[in-house]
Amino acid sequence: MESFVSVDYSRAQFALTALYHFLFVPLTLGLSFMIAFMESIYVATGNQQWKRITKFWLRLFAVNFAIGVATGIIMEFEFGTNWANYSWFVGDIFGAPLAIEGILAFFLEATFFAVMFFGWDRVSKRFHLLSTWLVAIGSNLSALWILIANGWMQYPVGTTFNPNTVRNEMSDFFEVALSPVGISKFIHTVGGGYVTSALFVLGISAFFMLKNRHFDMAKKSFIVAASFGVLSSLFVLFSGDESAYQVAQKQPMKLAAMEGLYKGEVNAGIVTMGILNPDKKIGDDKEPFLIKFEAPYALGIMATRGLNNFTPGIDDLVYGNAKFSVPSAQSRIDSGKIAINALSEFKKAKEAKDELAMQKAEQILQENMSNFGYGYLDKPESIVPPVALTFYSFHIMVALGSYFIVLFFVTLFLSMANDIERFKKILWLCVFSLPLGYVACEAGWIVAEVGRQPWAIQGLMPVGIAATNLASVNVAISFTLFAVLFTVLFIAEVKIMLKQIKIGF
Repeated sequence: MESFVSVDYSRAQFALTALYHFLFVPLTLGLSFMIAFMESIYVATGNQQWKRITKFWLRLFAVNFAIGVATGIIMEFEFGTNWANYSWFVGDIFGAPLAIEGILAFFLEATFFAVMFFGWDRVSKRFHLLSTWLVAIGSNLSALWILIANGWMQYPVGTTFNPNTVRNEMSDFFEVALSPVGISKFIHTVGGGYVTSALFVLGISAFFMLKNRHFDMAKKSFIVAASFGVLSSLFVLFSGDESAYQVAQKQPMKLAAMEGLYKGEVNAGIVTMGILNPDKKIGDDKEPFLIKFEAPYALGIMATRGLNNFTPGIDDLVYGNAKFSVPSAQSRIDSGKIAINALSEFKKAKEAKDELAMQKAEQILQENMSNFGYGYLDKPESIVPPVALTFYSFHIMVALGSYFIVLFFVTLFLSMANDIERFKKILWLCVFSLPLGYVACEAGWIVAEVGRQPWAIQGLMPVGIAATNLASVNVAISFTLFAVLFTVLFIAEVKIMLKQIKIGF
């Protein structure tokens, strides 16, 4: 019970850090590119208004960037403090993309950030513009390597388990770096960041226009944001389809939870809106929804890229489905226990210097290695993530994403017609939509991370085994301290930003 409580606190602490960190990251990803576009217009035209516009958004970017870095560094330290078993087991692989991120991407953005922020009138226009673009590229490259690392946790490839060291070692760097899960996560996540940034600029610009302050510069910013938002939201739409396909292929349980799908179906429909039945249990015959609206065939096509294919549900993945060759979780648990026992036998044989026994144990281990993590689970139902949280987070994200597409198209159309200022209700809608981009991003992150529970590394290591064996009181103290610290940082950021917005362009 002691270790269970400690694990829960470690989980909560990492989730808290990630959620706070992800309040700052999306804005950095997209706003950096919009600032680069704005400065490019200034350099190309020499129009001083565009220089003031660039400087205004740059001030907001700088505040967000600084606090985002602070929370990100804390998260990396937590791998060592709270997740030492995880770090030991896969540190050779997981550390590589994080090291590249630090050496290449973070150094790139941190170095040229100084020029971008302090270099006005100290370097040439073109060098300053180059610095701004490099910060934008560096910020996104940073996200690339972090999401490749995260993608590897969701779909571990390019690795070989070494029973001598009890560690996973990288066998193919390019298989890790070019993992379809990692790449699709990167594309979809940065797309979400671009949408959030576009809503941020759109909302603040709309507010200035409503108050008739800095109207011309606000309107120019508004048009840039609406254009950027249209492109970004379409980008998110198509990348989301690919991301869902990868989830269906590599993490079918997560997809089943996202859709509240208990009984697998051929040509399954996608739930466009629904309320889950709170009394529904795994394996029973109760209806999973109190009410739902469904698009026929859509889930099956998205998950399999074809018709007449089977999409497994939660019950199929837990109890197996012989008709569609879906193995049961119990069979995988049994296989995992064989692998764990073989590792133990390998160690004993190694101590006894019995080469033949070592070879035999290693062969059994490798034959069952794909189910290694299942051996630590106590029952088949343990492979099911929190269905309600995953389902509602996914549908909130999708609903908001659909709304954003409409909003950006409408605002861009009215802006190009030079008529947007007449539609004050739409401008207010833009103001109130500003936080919704953050809601969508956080919901997406919850789907990605809660939906893959109980795994720290899919199929290889459950969360309970990955955690450091700490006294729960110690983790509770650090959790509380982080909660207070992050809240203070968040309030400080909002206050500083509001002050800068009040100052204006």
